[in-house]
Amino acid sequence: MTQILDPLPPNSSNQILCCYVNATSQIQIAKISNVPNWYFERVVFPGQRLVFEAVIGACMEIHTGMMASSILSDTIPCDRLQINEGPYSSIAKTEKSVVKSVTLPQRRKSPAKPEAVLTSVD
Repeated sequence: MTQILDPLPPNSSNQILCCYVNATSQIQIAKISNVPNWYFERVVFPGQRLVFEAVIGACMEIHTGMMASSILSDTIPCDRLQINEGPYSSIAKTEKSVVKSVTLPQRRKSPAKPEAVLTSVD
């Protein structure tokens, strides 16, 4: 689910849906600071997936946190983090938005384990 606490500025165009995964064992701070009139900063825990909206041209800074400091460890253009590519890559803001359901592949079911049978010994 996308958590939007600070929505993009209303006049922004070319919105894209992005995803960042913290593949490290350290807590990170994800921050976008090059979009005027918009503040975006989130804590991303190890293994966590962060899904967010951004504009083309935005860059995500990844700060790795230590005890009482943080180090800028990476800067990633948000268009490289874009989830959906192709004709539906832009998020169009319309009054009538349609959400399509996505069918995910089914997990393979493991063979049923035999149930334990309780018997009483007299």
